[in-house]
Amino acid sequence: MHFTKLQGLGNDFVLVDARGKDCDWGQTARLMCRLHFGIGADGLLLLLPSEKADFRMRIFNPDGTEAEACGNGLRCFVRYLSDNMLTNGTTLHIETMSGVRQAKLITENNAALIQVCMGQPKFAPAAIPVNVAPEQGKMFDIMLGNYPLEIADIMMSLSFISMGNPHAIHFTTEPVSDFPLSTIGPLITKHALFPRGTNFEVARVIDCNTIEMRVWERGAGETLACGSGACASAIAAQLIGLSGDAADVLLPGGRARVQWNRGSDALLTGPAEPVFSGEWHT
Repeated sequence: MHFTKLQGLGNDFVLVDARGKDCDWGQTARLMCRLHFGIGADGLLLLLPSEKADFRMRIFNPDGTEAEACGNGLRCFVRYLSDNMLTNGTTLHIETMSGVRQAKLITENNAALIQVCMGQPKFAPAAIPVNVAPEQGKMFDIMLGNYPLEIADIMMSLSFISMGNPHAIHFTTEPVSDFPLSTIGPLITKHALFPRGTNFEVARVIDCNTIEMRVWERGAGETLACGSGACASAIAAQLIGLSGDAADVLLPGGRARVQWNRGSDALLTGPAEPVFSGEWHT
């Protein structure tokens, strides 16, 4: 099985052209994504045909579960299509589990970047989903950033957002490098509040145009970047009144640009690059 490894801001993926192929992709993801014993990656991307878009993308986490959305994975997917001349244009439409997403190849400051449409954020508890009491659900739109949760003696105020996949964001005034993410992250992602689990971001607003963030991804653990998490954090910061409608999100793997005007789709811009290709012996 031929594969290509790509990375977007250090968020790395193994991509397989799965057209005409059939196997247990969850198990394949577990084997291929293993560090040291496999290729090593934050997820497995599958390139598939689509009846309603140019192509279809599926993504599997390292634990074999399938994810609904992935901004960095989508950018890597588009980079692969471009590098392998599977598209002649600069605009594509990709079918994902969370809907059809538009992607553009752009040049900015002499750098080749990919901008992907991440869809509209959702805030209703059932859409995220998050289990909150009925009276809390009625107040949910004014509770953004104020849901109290104490884990391991750390009190947090969470924002809940769906970017096609669930996110819980905690804003801190301290550098995110100081936050005990390896302790808190796995406890939040599997907390009873989240029936399908959640991605957890800890973020700090540096100024109205800049946010720093770390992430613990559901099914993957801490990664160097998360595109949907960057969008969720930037949108939450905007709604709370901490940032504007465009912000640079500083991740351990690099910088992503998020733009969102209320009522519209979120846009995520950043680099994506191939790392190497090879053959996986099944």
